[in-house]
Amino acid sequence: MTASTAPTREIAFREALREAMSEEMRRDQRIFLMGEEVAQYQGAYKVSQGMLEEFGPQRIIDSPISENGFAGLAVGAAMYGLRPIIEFMSWSFSLVAADQILNNVPKMLYMSGGQWGCPVVFRGNDGAGGQLGSTHSWCVEGLYSNVPGVKIAIPSNPYDAKGLLKTAIRDDDPVFFLESERMLGDKGPVPAEEYLIPFGQAALRRGSWDEPADCTIVSFGRPVNFCLDAADELLKEGIPTHVLDMRTIRPLDVASVIRSLKTTGRLVVVDQSWPFAGVASEVITQTCERAFDWLDHQPLRVNSDDVPTPYARSLESEYLPHKGKIVAAVRRTLGNSSKPAKQQNSKQ
Repeated sequence: MTASTAPTREIAFREALREAMSEEMRRDQRIFLMGEEVAQYQGAYKVSQGMLEEFGPQRIIDSPISENGFAGLAVGAAMYGLRPIIEFMSWSFSLVAADQILNNVPKMLYMSGGQWGCPVVFRGNDGAGGQLGSTHSWCVEGLYSNVPGVKIAIPSNPYDAKGLLKTAIRDDDPVFFLESERMLGDKGPVPAEEYLIPFGQAALRRGSWDEPADCTIVSFGRPVNFCLDAADELLKEGIPTHVLDMRTIRPLDVASVIRSLKTTGRLVVVDQSWPFAGVASEVITQTCERAFDWLDHQPLRVNSDDVPTPYARSLESEYLPHKGKIVAAVRRTLGNSSKPAKQQNSKQ
């Protein structure tokens, strides 16, 4: 089921997440939420505000500061038929639960011969939260997407946050749901009626499938918003672009990347992870394997710099992908020219 033309409201990203969890918990008594400060404090970032009052302490459960412990509890609960939602205050802290979430959760269905799955949703803040230092600023998608058996969703706006999270909660596979602390207050239109967003279907945020453009910009999560700013700037120079929001990276909708590439001939992938062996590299590799002949310029990556996340505000801002880096990359695909490339790929 997808969204219809129902009336929408402007709500914050955190409210969209809360609505998704609450609606699913009303629908299915097996679902519970567990994490640090999700109950009495109503969420470290107020995502679960009001949920303890509605669902009670048996379904909104405060945990000790022990990610390995409550992630392991989720494995057992899921194997015995419950549907846990586990909130990591930061995905940086998930590293201490790596044995549970990477060595047990993704492999349980396979190793049990299909007897037990682990339908757990692990969700929380991913990436640099704003001067939190190197150890609290992990972007885990490059590391965790290497593991078969998990699905990974990374929404860029409130509408997607709600629709993707509801899909994640209903999925019979484990899902890693990566949010951004810096986006929790962002507002956007969200339908009042129920809707789901299927995994593995990218969304074209700028441009049209039926109109030519000069470059395909691919991203996911918070950097999508930087890509939109870059696209607006480039358009002022007469350089139209496609901005493709992948929404999920496991599964990865490479078919949509190729569809756009056949119009543009050029590809820039923006990824807030480090560059070495990251998601951007995977997108480019799969595109080259399947659509090399459509490329008019080498694909380019825009990543966070290959250093630990700086603490200083100015250094952290420059370290991350931003509009300036994206604009420069697109211009480079045009041969360092401010003039637009040909408006239609000659191979079509």
